[in-house]
Amino acid sequence: MVQALNPSWRKPAAVAAILLIIAVWALLVVSLAPLVGKWPVLVQAIFYLFAGLAWILPLKPLIRWSETAQWRDHSDRGH
Repeated sequence: MVQALNPSWRKPAAVAAILLIIAVWALLVVSLAPLVGKWPVLVQAIFYLFAGLAWILPLKPLIRWSETAQWRDHSDRGH
């Protein structure tokens, strides 16, 4: 007999959190555009490269939480 899968509420919550993180980060970066636009082009490029990648940092613990209900990886304790 095949059991029906019972999806966890954590996965949709994690997707919603990821979308919220992206939206808030984008608004923050866009709000800085008038200031950043006055910088030299090379400095702007570095800033936007960093800003384009920095939102990824909180995703690893968020995805781990959605899969395991734990924020931290406890598999390497004491080693």
